[in-house]
Amino acid sequence: MAIYLVRHGKDEDEFRGGWSQRGLIEEGIEQSIRLGKYLKEHKKDFMIHRIITSDLKRAIETSKYIGDSIQISTEKSKAWRETNNGVLAGMLNDEANKQYPGLHFNSLEMDERYPSGESPIENFTRIKRAFEVICEDQKERNHQENVLIVTHGGVINIIYHILKRKPWTNKNKPFPSSYTSIHKIEYVDKNWKITQENFDVHLK
Repeated sequence: MAIYLVRHGKDEDEFRGGWSQRGLIEEGIEQSIRLGKYLKEHKKDFMIHRIITSDLKRAIETSKYIGDSIQISTEKSKAWRETNNGVLAGMLNDEANKQYPGLHFNSLEMDERYPSGESPIENFTRIKRAFEVICEDQKERNHQENVLIVTHGGVINIIYHILKRKPWTNKNKPFPSSYTSIHKIEYVDKNWKITQENFDVHLK
């Protein structure tokens, strides 16, 4: 029984991310296609039964290339979105710097919200709950079903902190998470553990 977390493919650097609904760039599309092909070629190693994706466009597009390749439909979920950066979502970096100088995720206090968005602690609580729900769901199924979740770097970073029992803040150095990288989580000795970190051999 495994949970695979996958970061979406590369998107546009010149725009703010968060809840942006901008899609993948060509490089991100290629990364997603290559991951899909790799998972198809190594189907017996991964044995994926379900695909869940964040409902943000860059994640949906990534999951489509994967799903098309291994012939599994995707389930969309708002719970697996990146942090809600409110009015900054999808804004050009230059414009964001003019309108909201110095405002970045790591500049916020833990209980300070983005304008029309969420605070770091609200972001953490939302992701922690989403992860708890999928863990319980996996245990209840109890027949070695594996799920792949296409999500975001910030989400994966929070889950790393939870499983490695490290206090999380928005100012911490993030754990490595390359575009379309795979992070494997397994239920071992009655605990969920990360057993494969930032796996991206399909990009080599």
